[in-house]
Order: sequence, then C-alpha cells, then structure tokens
Amino acid sequence: MLDMKWVRAHVEEVQEAADGKKIKIDITVLIERDDERKALLQHTEEARRRRNALSAEIGKLMQSGEREQAETMRAQVKELNEQLDQEEAKLAVIQEEVTRLQWLVPNTVSPDTPVGSSDADNVELRRVGELPVFDYDTRDHVELGEMHGLIDIPRGVKIGGTRSYVLRGAGLLLHRAVQQLALDLLMEHGFTPLEVPLMVREDALVNTGFFPTGRDQVYELHGENKWLVGTSEVPLVSYYADEVLDVKQPVKLAAVSTCFRSEVGSGGRDVRGLYRVHQFAKVEQVILCAPDAAESEKMLQEITGHAEELLQMLELPYRVVAVCTGDMSQKTYKQYDIETWMPSRGAYGETHSSSNLHDFQARRSNIRCVDEDGKLVYCHTLNNTAVASPRILIPLLENHQQADGSIYIPVALRPYMGGAERLILPEHEQGE
Repeated sequence: MLDMKWVRAHVEEVQEAADGKKIKIDITVLIERDDERKALLQHTEEARRRRNALSAEIGKLMQSGEREQAETMRAQVKELNEQLDQEEAKLAVIQEEVTRLQWLVPNTVSPDTPVGSSDADNVELRRVGELPVFDYDTRDHVELGEMHGLIDIPRGVKIGGTRSYVLRGAGLLLHRAVQQLALDLLMEHGFTPLEVPLMVREDALVNTGFFPTGRDQVYELHGENKWLVGTSEVPLVSYYADEVLDVKQPVKLAAVSTCFRSEVGSGGRDVRGLYRVHQFAKVEQVILCAPDAAESEKMLQEITGHAEELLQMLELPYRVVAVCTGDMSQKTYKQYDIETWMPSRGAYGETHSSSNLHDFQARRSNIRCVDEDGKLVYCHTLNNTAVASPRILIPLLENHQQADGSIYIPVALRPYMGGAERLILPEHEQGE
C-alpha cells in the first residue's frame, strides 16, 4: 500500500503502474472518493461536536429548572442524531469504497523495469552455462521419471486429480536433496531458517500484497478464515507484522515449505509433467532491510546471486531476465526471473523469481524501523525462490540424462543422495 499523500502527488506515475500491471483502477476516482470521505468525515465530526455541546447545555438547563428550553434542545439533539445516523451510514459506505480502491493501488516500478505486456517482453540480461548437445535420442522428464521409477503421474492424478503426481524412491530423494542443498547454502550466507504456518489468516495475504489481486490463485479453507499459502514469503514477512525492527544489518529469513496454488487461468498451458502443478515445495529467502533504495537494490542482487549459485552447483545452464511491467504483480517494484534450460521444451523455463518491493509490504504489514533521525519508517522487503521442486527436477533430469539412459548426479547433490554419482536404469528397462 502506498501513502495516500504520495499517491496524490504522483497520480500519473501510479496510474501508469496500474495500467502496466493490468490492474483495473482509476486513481483519480480514488482521490475523488477520498475527498468525499474527508468532507463527510469533517461534517459528521462537526455535527457530533454540536450534539455534544447541546447535550451539555441541556444538563445545565435542567439543573437551573429551565425545562421548556431544555426540551426544545432535546428535539434539536434528536434531529441531529437522525442526521448523524444517515451521514455515518454514508461514511461507512464511502470508507469501504476508498479502502477497497486503496488495496488495489499497485506499487510503482523501478526506472529500469522494461515496459511490456507479457513475459514475451521480458529482457534477457545474461546467460550462464553451455547448453547440452546430445548425439542420441533424448527423453523428457516424464519418460525419464517413468523409466527410473521416480515419477508416477497417473496414480497421482488418481489420488489428487489433475496436476497431481507422486515422487517415488530416488525421485523423492532428489526432491528433498535440492531443498536441503538450497537451505544449507542460505544458512552459509547468514539466513535464519524458520518452520512457518502454511495455513494463514486472510490479513496475512492482504498485508503481503497477494490479496486482493491474487485471490483466485489461493486455496481457501472454508469457514475458518484461513488460506493455504502459495509461498512461505507470506508467513516469513508476516512474522514481523506490527513490529519495530533493528535493521542496522538486514534481517535474513529462510523457510522450506510445501506450497499450494490453484493455477486458475493456466488451463491448457504446461499440462504435461511437473512444470505446473497444484502442490510443490519451495525454499524461500526473505530480507527486511532499511528503507534505502541503494540498500535494497544491493539485497536484490545478493538474493538473485544465491539462486544463481545454486543453479551453478546443480550444473545447469540458465539465463536471467528483467521482468517487464505486464508480467509483474501488484506488489513488485523490481523483479528478475531466472529461467533454466529445459531440453524437452527447447527453451528456458522459469524456475526462480527475485523481487524488491521497497516499503509496499511493510506499509501494509506495519513493519517499521528507526531511521538516523530517530523517526519510525517502513522497512524494505525482498524475496527470492532459492529453489522450487519438483519443477527444478525437469532440467535436472533432462540436462543430465546420458546415452545409456542413466542420469548424472551433480557433485553438489551427491552427499544428499548417499554418494551416488548417477541414477542407473532398473534392469527391466536396460536394453529397451
């Protein structure tokens, strides 16, 4: 949420951000409604003062025996109360409208954010790693997973419906291994690991900027005012809601969590395999720092670097792109995506996202710190996907497949896989 005084002074900039992010809001309407609210509030407060003054006068008149004049004033008070009831009802309606519009106001975007309408307009910044060259017929991750007994999608669908899966044996071990590798990496970089609630109250999603615009992506537990999170960013940021932090050194938090997303609006896209599923696991990194643009930009580069370091440890080729306005969410000020090469797609596929939100989340969540002048100010917040699985298993299996059907295990993962250097095909699959 942006400060209304700031919004009033930057109407064009905020409207441009809303239009770029495809958020349907007219900022001038918000300001007009807020002006109406202020005028009505002032009028009702003045009416209350008149009523209270009359009530006090009535008491004095009654004490002095001037009952007739007191009754006349009582009639005036009654009339004022009726008017106040009507005006307070109007005020409640317009306050609700102003609040609804305020929650829709997007974060503005950084000056170096590309302008565009979709992910096709994201701008490539760099490529790292060599694309694999195969001189034999390759298989996609589904075929490899089935051959090695790592993935069972039909039975997953039988149990949980579409976009469900089961990981078996070494498939589960790989899933757990990449998560532990990522967590260990973040702890080496000074992050504190947390186990957090995955069922959260609605205000946690509103305050972190996932509601109202992303409501259709989240599973609701009906009747409980609780929702299943699609990322542990929500509880990690909410951990410090309504608190004043010491951010002389950035506060660095990490969590490993199961995540749930409805994927509404993605029908027909990425339906094969593990790319777009309803349930997955993520290692998330969140930073809260001083509200200094240079400081949070530095943190953005740092957390993006951690994700890149992990991909290099997994020996996977990837690219980093600057996300354009039309591919950004309401809450984001600046964003990078990291896309990893997926041979079966013949393209890079998104595996990581890294965002700087400035004070957007902190304002909504009331997370503050003390500046150099001793004033309370709102912190900056940042987040990044250190790793998400099973999506990361797609490039991991496909890039590291071998001519004999085996799958090479990157050196960094071997300690988490019992020292194994590769996954060997079961005997009944060999020679086929």
